[in-house]
Amino acid sequence: MDEGPTGKVEQLGPLVRRVLAPNPSPFTYTGTQTYIVGRGEVAVIDPGPDLPGHLAALEAALDGERVAAIVCTHTHRDHSPASRPLKGATRAPVVGCAPLALEDDGPRADEAFDLAYRPDRVLAEGEAIDGPGWSLKAVETPGHTSNHLCFALAEEGALFSGDHVMGWSTTVVAPPDGDMAAYMASLDKLLAREDRIYYPAHGPAIERPRRHVRALIGHRRMREKQILGHVEAGEGRIGEMVRAMYRGVDPRLHPAAARSVLAHLLDLEQRGLVAREGETWIAAG
Repeated sequence: MDEGPTGKVEQLGPLVRRVLAPNPSPFTYTGTQTYIVGRGEVAVIDPGPDLPGHLAALEAALDGERVAAIVCTHTHRDHSPASRPLKGATRAPVVGCAPLALEDDGPRADEAFDLAYRPDRVLAEGEAIDGPGWSLKAVETPGHTSNHLCFALAEEGALFSGDHVMGWSTTVVAPPDGDMAAYMASLDKLLAREDRIYYPAHGPAIERPRRHVRALIGHRRMREKQILGHVEAGEGRIGEMVRAMYRGVDPRLHPAAARSVLAHLLDLEQRGLVAREGETWIAAG
């Protein structure tokens, strides 16, 4: 299932449509995918960036329908800012993840936080919103961000996976808010579910989600093993590890890769496997 052109409404399932935002980048792939769930009375998931062209495309897609809720998986600026003008145009409440105001000046491989996000209702694990013939249930999946939620559409066996599981790349886990232990626990949580398909915010739909999640877990465990190997070999500086492990990756992405390595190291530190000596990491014990 390939991404379509920006602004075009694509029917993905009986209850699911998609509109691609015009914000492609090395970190958003073809752009943020906004999903519309239902017919007549609908929910809009991850309204996306506050861009006039995207808002115009959404309003055209929603013509003649009532928006029951504007739903946000998390508050990076490629996901939630359009909730405000869309709320102004539709009078629909903003629901979903909790607000998160975190200033972070480190190198990122994703968007900064939307500090102006103010939901009308925060959903906790298992809480739901619904409309005619559809319901969306919150699944708490911290890790990419501490406030990240996925949303399950039981009527189609679908999960809107936000940035927690993407169809084109591994997910960024960038401290201080990103947490590798929480991310891995959330992957285990999704692996125990029986969703038929994932609709991520970036990249193609994931039609064999459990196999995909198992591969993500395997990739993270492989990366952790690599990091431990470097530390045990006395190569305990993050820059050294990044240059070795990401040799074939565009060097412009190395600062972001360093954040992921740091997330793994912080997790390993919490588990008593590594320790810090200034800028160097060493094997513990």
